[in-house]
Amino acid sequence: MQTNSEIKALKIKSDSSILPFAIITFIYFIVGFLTTVNEQLQAPLKFTFLAHAGGLKNTFTTLISFFFFLGYLLNGTLGSKWVNAFGYKNTILRGLFFMISGLMMYLCSSWVGYQFPSVDFSIGDAVIPFGFIIFVAGSYLMGTSAAIIQVVVNPYAASYPLKGTQPVQRLNILTAINSIGTTSAPFFVTIVMFSGISIENIEIKQLLLPLSVLIICIVTVMAITKRLHLPDIENTRAVAGEKLERSIWSFRHFALGVVAIFFYVGTEVAIGANINLNAFELMESGKPITFFGKTDIIIGGMDLGIHALLSTLYWGGFLVGRSISSFFSKISARTQLATTTVLATILAITSMITQNLWFLVAIGLLHSSMWSCIYTLSIKGLNKYTSKASGVFISAVFGGAVFTLLQGGMADLFGSWRWTWILTVICELLMLSYALFGSKIREKDIIN
Repeated sequence: MQTNSEIKALKIKSDSSILPFAIITFIYFIVGFLTTVNEQLQAPLKFTFLAHAGGLKNTFTTLISFFFFLGYLLNGTLGSKWVNAFGYKNTILRGLFFMISGLMMYLCSSWVGYQFPSVDFSIGDAVIPFGFIIFVAGSYLMGTSAAIIQVVVNPYAASYPLKGTQPVQRLNILTAINSIGTTSAPFFVTIVMFSGISIENIEIKQLLLPLSVLIICIVTVMAITKRLHLPDIENTRAVAGEKLERSIWSFRHFALGVVAIFFYVGTEVAIGANINLNAFELMESGKPITFFGKTDIIIGGMDLGIHALLSTLYWGGFLVGRSISSFFSKISARTQLATTTVLATILAITSMITQNLWFLVAIGLLHSSMWSCIYTLSIKGLNKYTSKASGVFISAVFGGAVFTLLQGGMADLFGSWRWTWILTVICELLMLSYALFGSKIREKDIIN
């Protein structure tokens, strides 16, 4: 436990070194990369583990994302408790440990699926291999890891006094680097994990080697992080034994921000995770997605897949948008959020009407700054309540599980993905209302 004097001794000076900020940014890159790897494994596992899942194939497939984000719901507040008890650095190390555990479960799942493919159970007419259940458990551990790490990096970046920057800028820089991970992950799955072969020909054993390499890499990162100095930040967390006078939910702008982020992550993840499943449906119905007139991308004998390109460009839009918005030092978070939600609503409606998924891809550019805007508006003025608020805030990322699974169920119910994107429209409009009304701070919520 750290005392007040110890924390003050670690207080970061105004001319702070960029190294601590760079450390948490790199770790956040890893979180983004592995989060998207988890999402992009949905389609391959649908063809391998869930080939005999019958009419519930889409629903079972989206369970992968559902359990990933269930880790956020159940363990986000655990991360904030650890930050208050052990500090930022030790909490990050615990998060990396969960990440390694999740990757180990993925590895175990692949081995069981390869060695014992006939070990399964039935739910109605659906036949589910036990290897899939192990993978889903690993997805939950990976989500727990991401939640714990994000409880650290978001308030740390927002509060870190990096000279010449404001909080929303630092968060946009942080998330821009995170987007490099999310952008590269789809092609990592397609080219590295499955060697660029057509998705219907993939085998689960192909995951064994790349997963082993990933585990070694994360163990190395954890060992390096343990030896590095990551200073604490004063007035962003309650110290040992200190009681908070108010409930975090009593701050209206924060409570409504939690609701806004629930819907934001819901639509953000649903598009990234399910757009490729919509693309496969269109392909099977004789309406394949084209890229400059081509229905496939073959380079060096490898099929890179239009579905992978859709996800890559969607997440790539985050990278471009966050890089650009990191220079918006004079445009308020409220204005940015209101503008982007209106444009995203228009694109989602257009995509449904035209059945052109490229309009959904374009939403990535608009989603890019929404997290930073909502987070900044939600924690503004919370001071010592910040770390606790961050834990609760991260739990709301569970929206990514709810809407991904809900959309998968709607696709099975409707027999098509086309009109399920109405969920995106609803989410965008709710975020718009937060920007216009819910983000305003009441006078009684101002902490002096």
